[in-house]
Amino acid sequence: MRMLLILCALALAGCGGRTEPQVQYVRVEVPVQVPCRAPQVDVPAWAAAGLRKSDSLEVKVRALLAERRQRIGYEQELAAASTACR
Repeated sequence: MRMLLILCALALAGCGGRTEPQVQYVRVEVPVQVPCRAPQVDVPAWAAAGLRKSDSLEVKVRALLAERRQRIGYEQELAAASTACR
């Protein structure tokens, strides 16, 4: 009988040390793909588009130089829009 009481006391003592598991929240950083929201780059009205065969050489050269500057600016806008998505 005495042995039974000792065994019961040991069994109860073993259960007394147990505690409920604690819930821990862990923040996990996960990369998420986001769609690009770059502004729309409109194609300008090119300066040389309205040239006629009858225009003088000076007018044609000025229009082509102006269009070259337009194209450089347009390419810079396109490059800026594409790098905004990286």
